Amino acid sequence: MQRLYDFLRRHPTWVDCFWAVVLLGLSGVSVVNMDGNPGHHGSYAAAWAVSVVLCAVLALRRRLPEMMLLVVLATGVVQLILDVQPVAADFAMLVITYTVAATGARWASRLSLAGSLVAASLAQVRWPNEHTSGLGQVALAVFQTVPFALAWVLGDSMRTRRAYFAQLEERAARLEREREAQSKVAVAAERARIARELHDVVAHNVSVMVVQADGAAYVLDAAPDQAKKALETISSTGRQALAEMRRLLGVLRTGEHQESGEYVPQPDVGQIDDLVEQCRSAGLPVDFRIEGTPRPLPSGVELTAYRIVQEALTNTRKHGGPEAGASVRLVYFDDGLGLLVEDDGKGAPHELYEEGGADGQGHGLIGMRERIGMVGGTLDAGPRPGGGFRISALLPLKPAH
Repeated sequence: MQRLYDFLRRHPTWVDCFWAVVLLGLSGVSVVNMDGNPGHHGSYAAAWAVSVVLCAVLALRRRLPEMMLLVVLATGVVQLILDVQPVAADFAMLVITYTVAATGARWASRLSLAGSLVAASLAQVRWPNEHTSGLGQVALAVFQTVPFALAWVLGDSMRTRRAYFAQLEERAARLEREREAQSKVAVAAERARIARELHDVVAHNVSVMVVQADGAAYVLDAAPDQAKKALETISSTGRQALAEMRRLLGVLRTGEHQESGEYVPQPDVGQIDDLVEQCRSAGLPVDFRIEGTPRPLPSGVELTAYRIVQEALTNTRKHGGPEAGASVRLVYFDDGLGLLVEDDGKGAPHELYEEGGADGQGHGLIGMRERIGMVGGTLDAGPRPGGGFRISALLPLKPAH
C-alpha cells in the first residue's frame, strides 16, 4: 500500500484523470435519464458536450488551474444560454474552485470566489422550482451557495498553511546556512589563533636557539664551557618549543587527545619570569618588575599578557642590535593588568614590526592587536624618543561589551 501511495503522490494527474472518468460515467447516466424527464430543456448533444468539458477540467485542474477556471466559467455561461440543466459533471465547478483557491494565482482565486457566490443564484433564476415559493427559492439558492463558499475557504486555508510551512522550511534552511557560516567563521578564527600561537612559539624559541647556536660556534674553541651552556640552552628551548607546538597541534587532533588525556597547559603570567630568564641566558639584558598585588587572572588575559611580552622581546632580539637591553613591567590595577615593554636598541622601521619581521611573514603588532582585541584591551606601540621601541598594553579583567 505504501508503494501505491507513493505512486499516487508522484502522479497526481493520473488520479485526477481517474476521477474524471468516474464523473463522466455518472454524468452519462444523468444525461440518459433526462430522456424520461418531461421538464428537461436543452439538447442532449449540448449536455454531453458540457459534461465532457467539465470532466476534462477535472483531469487538468492541477496542471492549468487558472485556464481551467476560465473554461469552467465559460461552460457555465454556455449552460445558461443553451438551457442545459445541471448535470453530475457540474461537480467539477466545486473542485476547480478549491484548486484555484489553494494553488492558483490571486486574481484567479478572487474570480473563483465571485463566481462561486453567484453561480447558485443564477442557476436558481434560470431553472426555478415551480412548486417552491419565492422565499424558498432564495433559501435554496443560499443553501446551494454554501458548498461553493466552503470549497473556496478550504482551498484558501490550504494555501495559507502551505505558505506557512514553506516559510518554516525557508527559515530552517536559512538557519542551517547561518550555522554553517558560523562554523566556518569559528574554524577560521581557530586557525588564526593557532597561527598566532605558532608564530609566537617559533619566532621566540627559534630566535633564541639561533642566537645561542651562533654564540656556541663563536666560542667553541676558546671557551668550551660557554659553548656547552649555550648548547644546553638550545636543547631546553627546543624542548619547550616542541611541547607548546604539540599542545597547539593537539587542537587539530581532538580525538587522539581525548583518548590520551594529556594536555600541556597554556603559558600564563607566572611563566613570564622564566621567559625573561631565557632571554637573559640568550644574551639579552632584561629588567623585569612587577607592581601592584599579583592575583589570579582570567586565562585569556594571562595568555595574552605572556604572548605580548614574548613577541616584544623577540622583536628586540631581532631588531635591537647586539647592545640592546629591555625592560618589562607588569602593573596590577584594580580593574586590569598593565604591560610596558621597552628596549633601547636601534630598533627597526615601524612597518616591519607591523608585518612581524623583516621577512614580512609573521604577525607582529597585528597579532598583538588581535589578541588584545579579543579580551577587550588597548595597545599603544611605537618608537621611543632617542631610539628603541615601546609597547604599552592594558588588559581589562572584564570583557568589553
